[in-house]
Amino acid sequence: MIDFVGSIPMIGGPLVSVLPFLIIITIVVFVHEYGHYIIGRLCGIHAVVFSVGMGPKVCSWQDKRGTLWQIAAIPLGGYVKFLGDTDVSSFVSEPIEKDNSFNNASLKSKTLTVLAGPIANFLLSFFIFTSLLLWYGKPSNEPIIGNIHTAFSNGYDIKKNDIIISINDKKISNFSDIYSFMSEDNSEQFTKYVLERKGKQINSIGPFPSVAIVGSVIPVSPASSAGLKSGDLITSFNGVSITSFKQLQQLIIVSKSKKQNIDVSRDGEILSLSITPMLREFQNANGELEQKVSIGVSSSLAISPSIESISLFEAIKIGIQKTYLVITQSLKQISKIITGEVGFENLQGPVGIAHVSSDIAKSDISYFIPLIAIISTSIGFLNLLPIPILDGGHLMMFAYEGITKRKPNPKYLNYTAILAISLLITLMFFVSVNDISRVLLFWN
Repeated sequence: MIDFVGSIPMIGGPLVSVLPFLIIITIVVFVHEYGHYIIGRLCGIHAVVFSVGMGPKVCSWQDKRGTLWQIAAIPLGGYVKFLGDTDVSSFVSEPIEKDNSFNNASLKSKTLTVLAGPIANFLLSFFIFTSLLLWYGKPSNEPIIGNIHTAFSNGYDIKKNDIIISINDKKISNFSDIYSFMSEDNSEQFTKYVLERKGKQINSIGPFPSVAIVGSVIPVSPASSAGLKSGDLITSFNGVSITSFKQLQQLIIVSKSKKQNIDVSRDGEILSLSITPMLREFQNANGELEQKVSIGVSSSLAISPSIESISLFEAIKIGIQKTYLVITQSLKQISKIITGEVGFENLQGPVGIAHVSSDIAKSDISYFIPLIAIISTSIGFLNLLPIPILDGGHLMMFAYEGITKRKPNPKYLNYTAILAISLLITLMFFVSVNDISRVLLFWN
């Protein structure tokens, strides 16, 4: 699909850059606003307008409940406007003496309606994660060969469903043991395998488990710029034959961000590419940021585990865990920004997210759907922050009203709304500068 869009004359290139981002933001914002809408409707609050997109309307229709559904000209975001909810802060509005207006709704109804948007985002993420697990299954930890990289599928007497007993005299009890080879260099000409096949033990020769196979490509990285793809086997780096991923890492580190030539095996063909490693920040095992030279790829194994089906209960459990993980990671990042551990230069805005979305869609479309889930949870979480004009700010004011039994001062609400808008505009300016600087550096 992305390749087809990119092939359209004149507009293909720009479309590929913005279309993935627009798809993600439309889905995520629609689900968020629909959460507000459906709970508001169930609470008896009338929605006047539900807009997909911003700006002038392109087309519209009115449902039997009197809600105007419209598609607007600017495909960025969207909104739902409730009766009596007339200004940007949703706090101070002209009194409307109708039972189905937002202002006249009970505090419980207003709270549920506002809370429903972020909850809808979390539910979308949970649904995506759970569905992907049910569809694809999960890697088994049994030492059974699921697939062999195409570069090694011929020429070796190793087959799918073989049980691995040992590799280079190292006993393999489960598939996790094979990942230990990622920290090893390959100095041997041959790798010895002891396998079990149909009840018989076989001594064989096979590929070193941790050869330089690209597992995934980090968006907006030297690897994505060079055209590397998941599954590529890097066979040489600046004229040096590569026999392991660890060797590749060592050569990248000493390259000192200079342009390098690499050879890549892809679908039986050898491709010659140019790549310039970059100094990037990574999170180490202790959660601390450290800089190192990288091309922006993760490793994969020459042999992959078998895939086992997963029960609905387990898929739901893991789906909840993954959604919760995105929330906790977002919270950690915000706390590090507040404490100064992470600088504002690491923040990304719409341009940066668009660049990442485009890179992921072009390099491996299978990562695109999980990206929707990650962004959906992130937006849901950010909307819960206690900042005026965001859902969290509304909830904070509702909590004040519930505790004190009186509504907040309208002047105070207007002042805080203006301050919040000013701060958000300033933040958007900084992240946009970051985005543009990062993209220009990447292009250069």
